[in-house]
Amino acid sequence: MIDRFERFSFAISEISRQWHKIAADELEKYHLKGPYATYFTTLYRFPEGIPSARLSELCGRDKSDVSRAVAGLEKQGLVAKESVGGNFYRAKLRLTEEGKKVAEHINDRARIAVELGGNGLTDEEREIFYHALELIVTNLQALSREGLPDNETKSDSL
Repeated sequence: MIDRFERFSFAISEISRQWHKIAADELEKYHLKGPYATYFTTLYRFPEGIPSARLSELCGRDKSDVSRAVAGLEKQGLVAKESVGGNFYRAKLRLTEEGKKVAEHINDRARIAVELGGNGLTDEEREIFYHALELIVTNLQALSREGLPDNETKSDSL
């Protein structure tokens, strides 16, 4: 059990570390931070714009992180806020034309990274991997909300 935990923890940590390094390297040319890659790919999927609270939700980031990032991206002319009903409280964030170019580049580079990162996996293995990963995420989210069960409950998860 501990061996599985260690393997799982190390693999997830290392995937995250390497992904953040690749993203930082790719965004450096735009003088942007690596974590912004997720904001760009998400905003690109919503050309009509989305509120910052929704961006926070979709990217799994704190609202304060999103707020700081958006302020910087606005300053660089990559993101614009559009009022909703004349109110900026729930303004929609959308990519500017320059922001769309950056997002297209990031999306293309992310696609390449994911393809190369998955070298050696068959389509069936990839499907099983993503299914298993989604199941683990769902289970860990529930455990995070509800807490771990008592010691009497044994599980072979992970």
